[in-house]
Amino acid sequence: MDHIELDDLVKLPLPGTAAPHGFRYLGDRVTFFETGPGSMVQELWAVDVQTGARERLISAGTLGTDEAALPLEERLRRERLRERALGVTVVRWSAGGELAVVPLAGEVWVKDGQEGELRHLVAAPALDPRPSPDGRLVAFVRDAELCVADARTGVVRELTTGARGTGRTHGLAEYVAQEEMNRHTGYWWSEDARYIAYAEVDETHIPIWRIPHEGRDTPSWEDHRYPFAGAENAVVRLHVVRVVDGRTLQMTLPDHEYLCWVRFLPDGRLIAAVQDRRQTRLDLVMLDPETGEGRVVLTETSDVWINLHHILHPLRDGALLWASERTGFQHLERVDAGGARMPLTSGPWMVEAVAAVDEEAGFVWVVGTLDGPLERHLYRVPLAGGDPVRITTEPGVHQVVVDAKTATFVDAWSRRSHPTKVALRSLADGSLRHVLHTSGDARVEGLRVPKLVSFRQRDGVELHGALFRPDGHGPFPLVVFVYGGPHAQRVVDGWSTTVDLRAQYLCERGIAVFKLDNRGSARRGLAFESALRHHTGPAEVADQVDGVRHLVALGVADPDRVGITGWSYGGYMTLMAMCLAPDVFRVGVSGAPVTHWDGYDTHYTERYMGLPAENPEGYRLSSVMAHVERLRGELMLVHGMLDENVHFRHTARLINALLAAGKEYVLDLYPDERHVPRKPADRLRMERRITSFLARGLGVDLGGEGSAGGRPDRA
Repeated sequence: MDHIELDDLVKLPLPGTAAPHGFRYLGDRVTFFETGPGSMVQELWAVDVQTGARERLISAGTLGTDEAALPLEERLRRERLRERALGVTVVRWSAGGELAVVPLAGEVWVKDGQEGELRHLVAAPALDPRPSPDGRLVAFVRDAELCVADARTGVVRELTTGARGTGRTHGLAEYVAQEEMNRHTGYWWSEDARYIAYAEVDETHIPIWRIPHEGRDTPSWEDHRYPFAGAENAVVRLHVVRVVDGRTLQMTLPDHEYLCWVRFLPDGRLIAAVQDRRQTRLDLVMLDPETGEGRVVLTETSDVWINLHHILHPLRDGALLWASERTGFQHLERVDAGGARMPLTSGPWMVEAVAAVDEEAGFVWVVGTLDGPLERHLYRVPLAGGDPVRITTEPGVHQVVVDAKTATFVDAWSRRSHPTKVALRSLADGSLRHVLHTSGDARVEGLRVPKLVSFRQRDGVELHGALFRPDGHGPFPLVVFVYGGPHAQRVVDGWSTTVDLRAQYLCERGIAVFKLDNRGSARRGLAFESALRHHTGPAEVADQVDGVRHLVALGVADPDRVGITGWSYGGYMTLMAMCLAPDVFRVGVSGAPVTHWDGYDTHYTERYMGLPAENPEGYRLSSVMAHVERLRGELMLVHGMLDENVHFRHTARLINALLAAGKEYVLDLYPDERHVPRKPADRLRMERRITSFLARGLGVDLGGEGSAGGRPDRA
């Protein structure tokens, strides 16, 4: 892009990001999702592994291309998945590829194999449809009950009863499971299609949090059961229903607070992971679906917290491949039937996924960070133990899918200097078979490649950042783009680091932009994360200050012209930075911020902060309101008023504290937006407001490209 305009910041897809994704091997073909040029409407395609020939399998037509027309529950699911694409966004295949289930506009459509025609099966509302492994049935949730439809005739029967109209649900994931636990379903098929395990969720005891639609012409609202930190959670019970006759049995689980995930094993047994309220204990429970009896086969404990994952692979001899952080870094272990554990990987790096297992060859392929936390690679590890061998060759970030024969893999790779390239490669040595995609997006030309910056902060801990440096000689005005919280990483040697058009826009206009992953962020191990345990804010802000001072020492940043901006946890970090380091950060824009942890949900908050009753001082000092008196810089607050994740209440409470302290602010509200604004007109206005406010606060003239930022005296 020769010159970036404000309009470019809100055009989707972003430059170089319209790459195939969601790969799945089906016989000699690989299926994937892809959008047309300049479109966010996805279709399903397939490529022949041998010849590289492509074929479109499913086009949605006009179905599913209007997000506003989707049922509310489906729109909320998309929000929690951070899903922006339209059209064909989900395709679920039966085990052998006999049937594809395609949710469109709240309805269920199906396709018989790869060559069949897309046909309508079940009318809306049908939530979370999934095929049976044999392709004969399709399960879904309607009116809080779990149902199945015959995949040929569409005849529907209910498998569960008793939830409709009671406030309970059968087969849906509760809010914290979707938002915080990466569990977006509430039911699971057995591999022989005889059983479905399902969650019964009771939220009737959780007080309603009402979100009014203030911008509507007529009064309306949404009611949500939101579990605030320290308050009650949903009660979740696990049942198994026999598909043929509806016989239902409750599973016996140990005392727990959270049902984390559930899986049927090939031998018919059911395994579930459950956590305690403080999230310092996790039990793996093996269950008999015929009797409901269960036994704990493995227990994880931690003095910090337990990060959830989905790495579990059963071996033929009854052992399990399992990932554990008990050494401080997540590594792969072999756990035998008696519970004995043998580490397969070790060291100051992480195993992030198991890509494939070949027991006859004696290998497991894992994805991890052995070559550093800024990259992601595929490695082969002996099942008997031994050194990992790297398979992916190019430096950068690799997303991989391995075929069932462990002969080839799909490699979606990018670097800061290179948008995503997709290739089919040999699993033996990584050699190239076919190139499946290279970016033809002309907009990638001219984008600045940010420089990776590493340094040791005041306590000697190495931190990694990405610097967008303007043309010319410094020092430059600087804006820190911050997230700063756990379970996230902003700085990697991948295209996602480069294709931040707000950073590119400001940098083109003479403002340096810096991103820094402070202590607490992901992919660096538990010791690195635990700096924020029970007291968020000060450790992260100290690291961000050290990052600014490092750039000042290099002659890049002007110490008198430094701003900061972030969203969600980054909005919280913006506020804490401006309050705890007012001599460093002179202007800030805080989007959808958490301002007091007593107003956020149980599972996320208590993992890091503990229970409010056990850590009242930590909660008080981690609140923005405890430090508002120290605020001196120019502040803008941005929030969507329908935000069901970080409620607008957070900003409203902060405003009351600002008013009481006599502090000025600019307020930017979006009555019809949720946690992340979606409407192009709203997003364009927001970008104009944010960029102009930051530029003006740093004394930079954007050349008349926006004047909506406002000074604090215009609040």
